[in-house]
Amino acid sequence: MELIRGLHNLRPRHRGCAVSIGNFDGLHLGHQAVLGELKTRARALGLPTLVMLFEPQPREYFRPDTAPPRLMRLREKLAALREQGIDRVLCVRFDARFAALTPEDFVQRVLVEGVGARYLVVGSDFRFGRERRGDLHLLAQLGTRYGFEVAAAPTFLLEGERVSSTRVRSALAQGDLAAAARLLGRPYSICGRVVHGNKLGRQLGVPTANIRLHRRRVPITGIFVAALTAADGEWLPAAASIGTRPTIGGTEMLLEVHLLDVERDLYGTRVAVELLQKLRDEQRFASLDAMRARIMQDLEAARLYFFNRRHGTSAPATRLSTQ
Repeated sequence: MELIRGLHNLRPRHRGCAVSIGNFDGLHLGHQAVLGELKTRARALGLPTLVMLFEPQPREYFRPDTAPPRLMRLREKLAALREQGIDRVLCVRFDARFAALTPEDFVQRVLVEGVGARYLVVGSDFRFGRERRGDLHLLAQLGTRYGFEVAAAPTFLLEGERVSSTRVRSALAQGDLAAAARLLGRPYSICGRVVHGNKLGRQLGVPTANIRLHRRRVPITGIFVAALTAADGEWLPAAASIGTRPTIGGTEMLLEVHLLDVERDLYGTRVAVELLQKLRDEQRFASLDAMRARIMQDLEAARLYFFNRRHGTSAPATRLSTQ
C-alpha cells in the first residue's frame, strides 16, 4: 500500500482511481462494507483504490476540546487499511487553507485535478467544503460535470441499528467489549511501542509492559482481561490496565500489560493488545499493599477467563475478582 502524505505529493501517476473519503476511525464493519464496495467497483473499472483521510480529523481541528476520542491512531488505521487490500491512502492535512475550500474547489482541485477520480463512494451523510456546504446531491451533480461516478455507501446494520464509530465508542465507554467486538468484527485493540516505566509493577511482583498512548483522550479506561500479540506474532494471555494510576499520583494516560505466567523481553518492540473483558474501573487505593492485593484478584480473574475459554465454559471472569 502506498501512503501519499499531502496533496503536494500527488503525481501524474496517481491520477485515475476509485476513491472513498472519510475518517474510517476504528475500521468497523460499516467501513469494511464501504471498502468492499470500493474494491468491487475498482476491479470492474480496472482502477486502483484510494482512501482519503484527514489529519487532524475535521472535528479535532474545529473543536479539539470536545472531539470524540479516537478508536485508532493513524498508524493503526494505515495498518488496518493495508490489511483490507487498499492500494493507496492519501493523508491530507486539515488546516485553515483546506477548510476554506468551497465544495466546488474541493471537487475540482482534489478529486479532479489531484487524484483524477473515476468513481467515488461516500457515506450518505457526507459533507464537504467550507462550512460543510457540500452534500451527496451536489457531489453527484459535480460528478456528472467532471465525469466521475458517485455512489452512496450502503448502510450496514447490526441488531437493527447502523454500525458507526459513535456506536463503538458508546460500547467501549460502557465497558461492553463484546458489543464493541461485534461492531468492529474483531476484539478492540490498541497498538504501541513498549517503553521503560518506573518499575513499580516489578517491585510489586507484577512486571508490566508499558505503552504510551500518545492521544488526548482514550475511549475506554479500566482493568481488563487482555491478550498481547508480540512482534513475532505470538499471542500471549494477559491482564491490562488503562488509566493514570491515581494511587501513585500519576497524570499520564498509560496502557500497562502483565503477561500471565510467562516472561518476555518486549522493550522497544511494537505490540498489539486486545481487550477481551472489562474487570473493573480504575480506582485509587489507600496503600500500595491494598493495590497489590486487588491486582492479585484481577490476575486470578484473568486466569479464570482463559481457563474457561480453553475448556469451553462460560462462567464470567469477574466471579473470582469480586470476592
